[in-house]
Amino acid sequence: MSQHTETLTIEGMSCSHCVHAVRQALAGLDGVDVDAVEIGSATVRYDDTRVSRDALVAAIEQEGYHVADA
Repeated sequence: MSQHTETLTIEGMSCSHCVHAVRQALAGLDGVDVDAVEIGSATVRYDDTRVSRDALVAAIEQEGYHVADA
């Protein structure tokens, strides 16, 4: 197991619904623990043998937001 902690900068979030949508999208991924989500960022711990950083980005972008430096 290779555990990573990363804070992703997320563009396009403006309200509590955005925070909830991003939290749910990330929490639905296998191997991800969501530490914090706030407007503009999400901090997660993830096992890169179970999920990739690209999968994190894709889950966020599928909700309609953009991850900076993705």
